[in-house]
Amino acid sequence: VQLQASGGGLVQAGGSLRLSCAASERTSFGLGWFRRAPGKEREFVATIGWSGGAISYSSSVKGRFTVSMDYAKRTVYLQMNSLKPEDTAVYYCAAKRVISIATRPEEYDSWGQGTQVTVSS
Repeated sequence: VQLQASGGGLVQAGGSLRLSCAASERTSFGLGWFRRAPGKEREFVATIGWSGGAISYSSSVKGRFTVSMDYAKRTVYLQMNSLKPEDTAVYYCAAKRVISIATRPEEYDSWGQGTQVTVSS
């Protein structure tokens, strides 16, 4: 499956962005979002199954980010509100290869190219 992430950009702290990840097909069990900040390891952000279930968020974004999906468009969205400078990172989407909630990179394959999110203070 091929994934195309988009929607990144520069925003001030407290602002919002919506990321999109379009999948070429629904051969996976869903999609997840990860991010990598400069000098840091890749971090799980959120995940959702194509059924609309199996939703999970990292503690650092819970309550501020919302993951959703459009089954017909094969697209998963990440609505990011109340953004903080520490949310600055390259955000990647990936296809989930397990049916359960998945928060580890090894539970995913077919990674997208990433989209840069920069939050200024």
